Amino acid sequence: MLSPRELLAFACKMRTAYDSDKITKVVESIITRLGLKECADQRIGGMFYRGISGGERKRVSIGYELITEPSLLLLDEPTSGLDSSTALRIIRDLYNEASRGMTIMATIHQPAADIFFKFDRVIVLSEGYTIYNGPPSLVREHFLKFGL
Repeated sequence: MLSPRELLAFACKMRTAYDSDKITKVVESIITRLGLKECADQRIGGMFYRGISGGERKRVSIGYELITEPSLLLLDEPTSGLDSSTALRIIRDLYNEASRGMTIMATIHQPAADIFFKFDRVIVLSEGYTIYNGPPSLVREHFLKFGL
């Protein structure tokens, strides 16, 4: 079993052509940005060993995707299975990554209000159709126009 630091370093070695100094810098940057310092050297865990928390696992998996410094990050339900405070932490971390210039798109079903309003833009779907596309602050106003 690997620790988050070991996993990220291994992924960096396999997915990039960085030298060992650059790998260390990238891994440490991701650990810091995603708030993984406290668990960086603990075992991630698995079926027979508990390891780090669910929120920490989510952040490690997001960190794995950040290794290659993508300009676009697509996430499917990054907050599913997490309690509200951990989910908010994940969204704050993603917001911070977006503020660094990365475009982040995520699907989230029924987010809490504090999470919903962290997004710059939302697309609301109903039965596969777009029923709203814009800033979260105008969703209520949009639906009031239709008597909803």
